[in-house]
Amino acid sequence: KANYEYQGKVINVRCDDAMIANGTIVKREVVEHPGGVGIALEDEDGKYFMVRQFRYGQMEVMLEFPAGKREKGEDKFITAQREIVEETGYEGYDWKYLGYIAPTPAYDEEKIFMYYAKKGKYVGQHFDDDENIALCKYSIDELVDMIMKQEITDAKTVAMTFMVKEMKNNESKY
Repeated sequence: KANYEYQGKVINVRCDDAMIANGTIVKREVVEHPGGVGIALEDEDGKYFMVRQFRYGQMEVMLEFPAGKREKGEDKFITAQREIVEETGYEGYDWKYLGYIAPTPAYDEEKIFMYYAKKGKYVGQHFDDDENIALCKYSIDELVDMIMKQEITDAKTVAMTFMVKEMKNNESKY
């Protein structure tokens, strides 16, 4: 039986009695999160759409690949298609699934499913009521440089940048 410490709009926090390898029962706090997606959307010039927005949890403006939370029961690919339009205004095509990351696996169930797509037709942005997003574009090498200078610290963006760079450098392999 789950013992919920907090139940919110985006996350729930529960405290479990968990048995570890030696048979001891210990308390484990777990953040329940429906997961999300990140999308590396490439334009015809080889630049990637990025969003700049204030992130309350970090209390700073961060540069990230477009991303969003999955709705309960929503297929991750449907989430990716919806989020890329919402945040950039463009549909994607030639989609490639890059895999997922577990940003904080010690206490959080969240998985972020990562995608690559090419820029398709413009259909218009649709921000959520609480979003204030500035759109910009960078090459993959510019993104790597900003990561190495600690100008980009968002985990999904760091992971996706290196995955996309490797995918592009070895297109015949992937």
